[in-house]
Amino acid sequence: MYKNIKLKKGLYHITGKSFTQALTELDPDENYRDTDLAGLDAYERQLKRFDIKVRGENCDRVEKFFLSTESAVLFPEFVRRCIKEGINKATILYEVIATTTVENRIASSDRFTYQGLTITKSKFKSDIWSSATHPSKFAKKISCPYELIRKYRLEIFAVILRDIGAQILRAVNKQAISVLKAGVLPFTLIGDTLTYADLAKFWASMDSYDMTTMLCSPVDMATILAFDEMKYCVSDYMNGMIKTPYGVTIVKCADLQNGNIIGVDKNCALEMIRGTDIILDFDKLISMQFNEIACSITVGFSKIASEAVKGLSLI
Repeated sequence: MYKNIKLKKGLYHITGKSFTQALTELDPDENYRDTDLAGLDAYERQLKRFDIKVRGENCDRVEKFFLSTESAVLFPEFVRRCIKEGINKATILYEVIATTTVENRIASSDRFTYQGLTITKSKFKSDIWSSATHPSKFAKKISCPYELIRKYRLEIFAVILRDIGAQILRAVNKQAISVLKAGVLPFTLIGDTLTYADLAKFWASMDSYDMTTMLCSPVDMATILAFDEMKYCVSDYMNGMIKTPYGVTIVKCADLQNGNIIGVDKNCALEMIRGTDIILDFDKLISMQFNEIACSITVGFSKIASEAVKGLSLI
């Protein structure tokens, strides 16, 4: 029963398991099927146990986590989840990544080299060769002494943490774009200004693959959205995405320079190499002995098929 679980900081230090995974082993989700707790995971059941409300009208304050030594163990996971939400909201990677490789050895070496596989095609054959990738650490630090934040509602603190996650992912997006662009010779416009015909020709230029995604700066995306042909396209404006009449997802990307559009077949273009999940100083967060929160992730990218990426220059 979730109310009898002994919470201790050692749950954050089990090799190969996240805090929630370790907690779930002690309190399996299947024990709650057909109960009023069926929709909660093991961590959320612990929030309920200690009556900690992280959102809504009756949202608690940060200090609610620290009313007992056991409930304090839940605070780092709250921080991690909020940062993760910000990362997921800001990412463009879902639209360009073909596969993700989890490489735990990255965490144990600052100079880890990952050997990816790259395919190149000629008229009569395809060649596969190895390419070296050096994953990078992306980190952010926020100054927030416990005595400063303890009286603030968890919901407003979560907004700040999500913003930190978004800032980290924007830097990751920028690296992914850099790898995609490397070695790509861009097409030029038919005329002096971008037209719908240019977009159609650009889409058709990827003859060996199917262009699934176009990455555009906000300025260039605004130009595209103004085309008459785009009036009735399927859109998800909340996430900055829209589909062309021929099914290509256009993604607004603030880290892409104006005048450059990147076309991608997300099924073949890019491999993401990911180290451990978000890294935090769990022990300090549990003990309230912190003046700042520092977090990091380690990520790298390897291009799989060079012909699965095209560029269009508007300059």
